[in-house]
Amino acid sequence: QIQLVESGGGLVQPGGSLRLSCLASNLNLYYWSIGWFRQAPGKQREGLSYINSHDDSTDYADSVRGRFTISRDTSKNTVYLQMNNLKPEDTAVYYCAVAIRMDLVKKGLTDYRGPGTQVTVSS
Repeated sequence: QIQLVESGGGLVQPGGSLRLSCLASNLNLYYWSIGWFRQAPGKQREGLSYINSHDDSTDYADSVRGRFTISRDTSKNTVYLQMNNLKPEDTAVYYCAVAIRMDLVKKGLTDYRGPGTQVTVSS
């Protein structure tokens, strides 16, 4: 059974940092493009960051560029999202998702996704 499981969420003060992890089971992330998304209550899903399986190129939404960094460790079959300088508006459920091409991930046309991890930014 293919699974993506996120971890690393929690409560953090504004200006703080968190690192989210997305561990894949029965799916080799080396061959998949990956994205991190978030959804806050009452808001639409937002694509945040993407990494291309072919060349490890990355892309970011304007709302997180310069603060968030996506990376992957294929030996651990894990993708990370380092989040710095967190703001209250970053509060949401964060999840990872994969598709065979990066353009599909960016459109949200993903094949698999995890259940998500809650990130709360509050003082």
